[in-house]
Amino acid sequence: MDIADFSTTQLALLTAERNADITQQTTLISQLPPTALVRHGLAITNLLPASQRTGFGGRTILELEPDNAIVSDGKIPPHGVRQGDIVRVEVQPGGSATKKEKSELSDNGVEGVVHRVFEGRIAVSVSPKSDDGGGVDRVLTAGKRLWVVKLANEVTFSRMEKTMGLLKGIGESGGGSGLVDVLFGRRTPAVLKSGYEREDISWFDGGLNDSQKEAVRFALASPEVALIHGPPGTGKTQTLLELILQLVTPPPSSSGEPATPKKILVCGPSNISVDNIVLRLPAALPIIRLGHPARLLPRVLERSLDALTRTSEAGEIVSDVRREMDDLLSKLNAAGKSRIKGKARKDGWSQVRDLRGEYRRREDKCVTEVVRGSKVVLCTLHGAGSRQILSERFDVVIIDEGSQALEAQCWIPLLMTRGGVQKLVIAGDPMQLPPTIKSVTGSMSAPVLDKPAHKTEVPDSLEVTLFSRLLTLHGEGIKRLLNTQYRMHADIMAFPSKELYGGLLIAHESVKEHLLTTLPYEVQETEDTAAPVVFIDTQGGEFPEDVAGDPVKSKAVALASESRSNLLEARLVALHVKALIDAGVREGDVGVLTPYNAQVALISKFLREAYPGVEVNSVDSFQGREKEAVVISLVRSNEKRETGFLKDVRRINVAVTRARRHLCVVGDSETVGRERGFLRRWMEWLGDEAVVRYPDVGDVLGGWVAGLNVVE
Repeated sequence: MDIADFSTTQLALLTAERNADITQQTTLISQLPPTALVRHGLAITNLLPASQRTGFGGRTILELEPDNAIVSDGKIPPHGVRQGDIVRVEVQPGGSATKKEKSELSDNGVEGVVHRVFEGRIAVSVSPKSDDGGGVDRVLTAGKRLWVVKLANEVTFSRMEKTMGLLKGIGESGGGSGLVDVLFGRRTPAVLKSGYEREDISWFDGGLNDSQKEAVRFALASPEVALIHGPPGTGKTQTLLELILQLVTPPPSSSGEPATPKKILVCGPSNISVDNIVLRLPAALPIIRLGHPARLLPRVLERSLDALTRTSEAGEIVSDVRREMDDLLSKLNAAGKSRIKGKARKDGWSQVRDLRGEYRRREDKCVTEVVRGSKVVLCTLHGAGSRQILSERFDVVIIDEGSQALEAQCWIPLLMTRGGVQKLVIAGDPMQLPPTIKSVTGSMSAPVLDKPAHKTEVPDSLEVTLFSRLLTLHGEGIKRLLNTQYRMHADIMAFPSKELYGGLLIAHESVKEHLLTTLPYEVQETEDTAAPVVFIDTQGGEFPEDVAGDPVKSKAVALASESRSNLLEARLVALHVKALIDAGVREGDVGVLTPYNAQVALISKFLREAYPGVEVNSVDSFQGREKEAVVISLVRSNEKRETGFLKDVRRINVAVTRARRHLCVVGDSETVGRERGFLRRWMEWLGDEAVVRYPDVGDVLGGWVAGLNVVE
């Protein structure tokens, strides 16, 4: 595969994806009123400044609280802004503001990352660009209500585009390392030394199964690249933890000489994928978690760069500057008679900028010391391009959840650090959902599996991941499958194993027959709790889907609206959830999944008051998680037999494999089964193997009125 052609194609696809992302966000923000943006989770209105302080990197942490003149209880009304979101803080436009006035207010706003979200307060870590430009002072001195608006993340695209530019240069110059040559098929992976699988290894985790041990042995022995295929529930993270420990504490050589430990960079496409590894690494192992503190789990913060630099000796000097800045910011933020004005205020902000520069210089030196003292550095794939590790050299890069990452993301840790990476290990599952693509150019029209048609063909979609491309390029020999799963009852596992994993999955003894009735608390045995798989078949056309949205609406409203829901099916789901909870299943052990956000909203409305502990979510949002009982609402039921999202077998696989002890599928077999191939076989399997029920509309309505006290 030609590296320059690959890079050029990726750059074009990334540009299209960036434009689609920005267009969607800006269209919504510019055309929808603030109330609609709040409703769709894109904004928080009616805020006032509460305080300022200095955070990591010298950034200003701006704290905002609701205006008590509008909110009587001091709490921020329900919203969709989350910790880690990129936002802009602006003066809130009035109802009669013109388009020009709104644009000016937006230009004068400050951008940042949501640092923390509380009931009555939101903290935003202001970006250095906005901070140094005096944006905070402009916003605060306006003396008006503020609002927070979510933005598209352009930084991620810029970093990927820069990386693809570097890769293009390598292709045009004919350069590149041995690893790069293997990743593009310019040469085949080196042959593993004979007998590697029989070498004596002292295992840190005595509970590893044979397939996990083989995956670790294979990854240790592979000179350049190794893929670890981890289907749902097979202990992929557990396997990676063992691999990391083996790499950083290798056994002595055959001659008795101590082996050199490897410096490891561990990455994932999301913060949660990285944090899950951090939480399970031994406390005594010198590691560091890079990333914005706002995006890290609270339990991870003590091993973050922010915390480690604060507690180091060099960090004490940095803290002195931080305190001086905070004192000055407190004076500049004072109100009433104490407020600093005129030239004194201008001089004060100038002094803050000088202190911030000094703070960053001292902090950079401190960061370098901390990073170099760590055996393992962990960050997101995008975080691998941060300035804190640009000068660091790593021996091995490990990427978790590689099947959920864009290939351009995966090249960031390989090319943006100092170089010298000898080995790449990717763990993932190409049978689960790939990264979400918004642009038509960057996605497949009818995705089934994210593989290029031929091993030398340059992928024409961002959905083709590095994991799958390497598998196509070099074959099964560079992969090891984890075959024992510790999540699902054997009956829940059966269909995905047969259809997607070659029938190779094995249910561990501890889970293969577990049911809701064997939970470690009392659950009554009913026809529901005693069944591992239930299929509520709505065939016959009496449970038709609804179409939310009007084709004549504006583009902004169309973007904000959700596409599909099914009212009667939502009621069926609610009744089944009620039956499980009435039998004693705890609310927190029940999850409801559906491909459509409109159905998520509808089911949530039905269950929120009666069962607030039941989680209702989209299939895509639930990837990587599990529940003891899962109810899936398929939604689609129409005369045309259209199935939409359901055509992607990976989405069905993710939905089914979230369940541990009980799976209930609610859907129309006539609509879903009309689709040839996977969906038809799934409907046939459910008809043969599940406990099948055929609901009557009258019974559903009667049961609804009598059995579930919720408001539509």
